[in-house]
Amino acid sequence: MNPLVRFFRTKIYTAVFLLVVILLIGVFGYVTISGYSVIDALYMTVITMTTVGFGEVVPLDDKSKIFTIFLILASVVIVGYALSIITEYILSKDHIEELKHKKMQKKIDSYKNHVVVCGYGRNGKQTVRKLSAHNKSFVVIEKNKDMEERLQFDNVPYVIGNANEDAVLLQAGIDRASSFISALPSDADNLFVVLSTRQINKNINIISRASHESSYDKLKFAGANNVILPDKIGGDHMASLVVVPGLMEFIDNLSIVGKSNINIEEVAVEKLNITKQVKTIKDLDLRRKTGCTVIGYKDENGEYIVNPEAELELAPNSKIIVLGRPEQIEVLNSEYDID
Repeated sequence: MNPLVRFFRTKIYTAVFLLVVILLIGVFGYVTISGYSVIDALYMTVITMTTVGFGEVVPLDDKSKIFTIFLILASVVIVGYALSIITEYILSKDHIEELKHKKMQKKIDSYKNHVVVCGYGRNGKQTVRKLSAHNKSFVVIEKNKDMEERLQFDNVPYVIGNANEDAVLLQAGIDRASSFISALPSDADNLFVVLSTRQINKNINIISRASHESSYDKLKFAGANNVILPDKIGGDHMASLVVVPGLMEFIDNLSIVGKSNINIEEVAVEKLNITKQVKTIKDLDLRRKTGCTVIGYKDENGEYIVNPEAELELAPNSKIIVLGRPEQIEVLNSEYDID
């Protein structure tokens, strides 16, 4: 809980406690001093505390008048204190939300080479889970303000706004981001957002969702590096479970999301502490050092080689794809400080 909210709640609880105490003192005093019934004593106490000016139940004697004076003075102080605290709390709620948003924006402004995810629906949530599992910095852009509470509960850095507006994209740090994922349900919205993103950041890697195959070429033309058709992938996956069920089950296990269940890692050659003695995959000796196996290689031109030979030379700006158990991947990450 926010410390400022906790502070105000503590003061409100104190004010309510004092009101209850003075109410009980008033009832007890009128019952014992003036001989009122409990109902009459409660009535007298309430009209005295609220200073509404109604008449007395029965004329007061001197002792009762002195007690009433004490009750009025105490009530003015306590009721005034309670009203001021409640009013301050109500007025400060907007201020607290503003402070939370400023703190969130300051965190977002510190990001660089992060991932911007547009949309927090089913695909957006799955994307965020995967990015979190791989410790990638990210920011979510969500148009629906009703999702804000969910974003806060999930502890997700976010910007509330329409991604069609350049100001919202810049607020999410699109000009400093390395990747952009558009997971909006409408192909038209994805197309517009991809176009805007490409205009702001020429070098960013853009991945977009598409509902219809007819939108594929349009999104690619607008600047998307990759276009994903969830329905097509889902259909292919289900068919593969019939054709090669064992293989698909194995691949699904590789794709499990969770901090302790990462089986595949992509590593830039520059992060492998290459020395003059290390020129090939064999020279890296990753199997002995980490237990991981190199299953793929991406050269400087973006071309992939599956199951590369051990004698393959490592070129600048290339990457290797390694496979291993979660604990072996963890050793790899700690060995080479991969993030």
